[in-house]
Amino acid sequence: MELDQSEKRVREIYQDLIDVYGKQDDVDDSDGLRQLLITILSQNVADENTSRAAENLFNEFEDYREIEDADTGNLADVINPAGLPETKASRIQRTLKAVREESGDYSVEFLSEMPEGEAQNWLEDIKGIGPKTASILMNFHFDADVIPVDTHVERISKRFRLVPFSASNQKTHDIMNKVVPRELKHQMHMLMIQHGKTHCTARNPDCGETKLRKHCSHYQLVQDGDMDEEKYPPEDLR
Repeated sequence: MELDQSEKRVREIYQDLIDVYGKQDDVDDSDGLRQLLITILSQNVADENTSRAAENLFNEFEDYREIEDADTGNLADVINPAGLPETKASRIQRTLKAVREESGDYSVEFLSEMPEGEAQNWLEDIKGIGPKTASILMNFHFDADVIPVDTHVERISKRFRLVPFSASNQKTHDIMNKVVPRELKHQMHMLMIQHGKTHCTARNPDCGETKLRKHCSHYQLVQDGDMDEEKYPPEDLR
């Protein structure tokens, strides 16, 4: 069993994801800065906690200026449901300051005037914003040629033999952005997240009842094969 990153196979995986889950609904991305702050809140936390923290944030403060100027400790208390509140409060305020100083306002629309790679790099230069957070804004708000790689996308891309298991998150990001065609990136990101939440979980994955099992090395080798869990993944996928 070896990696297979061919465009034909990527498109087949995409179509099978569509067949299983259907086309995913877009989120309201009309305010890119709001989306960016919510993405910061979502780092390493469950969706329901992100929603609670975001609701608290936008109910407590009247506008972005109030959030930027707030006492960091008070802001941390407001967004506490998102976890790591002090860290995320600092990230949010750094982000607001950077956007305001660059644009003269609280708007990320200036990024649309940059080449996509330059805009991505500008975001990643803000301490606390990594490739995934930047990619989510670039993909969802600006329809950029980038696929965000969160924990679900990373896990599935490795089990589906698109990326070596030894690849770092950054390397996974680089590979997936190379092998997934532009027109598939937005939906494929959301579909892989849905599959990761529904079947391809970190522990005890179960895709046996879906057509996606034919893509999954874990299903073929462990669930439907005789490989011991502790020996997975095999050497040729590492």
